[in-house]
Amino acid sequence: MSKLTHIDETGRVAMVDTSAKAATARRAIASARVLMSPETVLAVRAHRTPKGDPLETARLAGIMGAKRTSDLIPLCHPLALTHVEVRAEIQDSGVYIEAEAATTARTGVEMEALTAAAVAALTVYDMCKAIDKAMTITDVRLERKTGGKSGDYERMKDENMRGKRGKGKGGDDSASLSPFTLSPFTPFSFPFLLIPSLVSFSWVLI
Repeated sequence: MSKLTHIDETGRVAMVDTSAKAATARRAIASARVLMSPETVLAVRAHRTPKGDPLETARLAGIMGAKRTSDLIPLCHPLALTHVEVRAEIQDSGVYIEAEAATTARTGVEMEALTAAAVAALTVYDMCKAIDKAMTITDVRLERKTGGKSGDYERMKDENMRGKRGKGKGGDDSASLSPFTLSPFTPFSFPFLLIPSLVSFSWVLI
């Protein structure tokens, strides 16, 4: 097993020293889904949600979340992001979210893209919970990354089986969905489960 990069010689958790690494162009794309009832989908499409437009609000929240990633995840380095874009699309099963982050730095932007997607998904839930408390946030995952010592990564194409890794997007009711699920979260446990999961995931992404 390779050495864990965020553990020092005494076994303590530590932030990686990236000062000797060269600053290079980095880019990452992550995605998430918010599954909701057909009635809620219709309400979103008809702009009948009580708090206003959930897609536009989620888009802005995701951008804000990307910029605060190092405040939420203890071992992430603060990054000067050069670009953040969040796309939210209503589909037959709910909302599909895709977040893209870019920078020129000594470490990657995978966590920023993932945080943007997760925060956008939480915002969709918040905007729609008055009419659908049974929504499920799922499929928070890295789709693509470029730059850095570990090289480029792109998810391989799904083969219509839940749990398989995939390249890009494919899916049940739109070309931009894929049926891979990390785990289902209840709306109330999701924020608390997300942060430790992302901390452990960040160990291998720098």
